[in-house]
Amino acid sequence: RTCDQLRCTACDFRVSLFNDYTWDRSCDYLFFRNNMPELSKLRVKMVKKKGARAYACQCSWRSIDELTDLQTDQQLRWVCGKH
Repeated sequence: RTCDQLRCTACDFRVSLFNDYTWDRSCDYLFFRNNMPELSKLRVKMVKKKGARAYACQCSWRSIDELTDLQTDQQLRWVCGKH
């Protein structure tokens, strides 16, 4: 299970998630800074992968394809935005 209301405390953006996608390896900070949260612009760097999930805010991004505890990633500043 994952929270669908994640928010980044670094950039103050809501974390977007995309089921069955990963981020292309060429993604970088400027790509997300300039294109979040415009899905039409983000799609150019999304790779279809069944069972995976792509997460991104304006300053961080992750592609997850197996059970992962995101709280152990010290670089992420994502917290539950409350339900």
